[in-house]
Amino acid sequence: MNKLQHPDQFVNRHIGSDSKETKACLEAIGLSTLEELIAQTIPPSIRMKEELKTGEALKEYELLAHLEEKASKNKVFKSFIGMGYYGTYTPSVIKRNIFENPGW
Repeated sequence: MNKLQHPDQFVNRHIGSDSKETKACLEAIGLSTLEELIAQTIPPSIRMKEELKTGEALKEYELLAHLEEKASKNKVFKSFIGMGYYGTYTPSVIKRNIFENPGW
């Protein structure tokens, strides 16, 4: 196994499955295409009817500049999450690991 094929490499954990792995997964659940999987799992009423308009691909530096411009418009406000109407106290471990965690 060469360095690029090592399972702990970032690229191998985050790029996703290749066509052979996707086919094996689909076969395991008795389907032949991703479209078939989508048709059976996502209700038609919530599916988009047209293609998503994403525009032209940006180079990394263009995207970073665009995101920086958007982020500069953000305004920082005091957060009252957990304060309720009664002056309640939120332990810092809850505040830090739940309320301030973007994963939630």
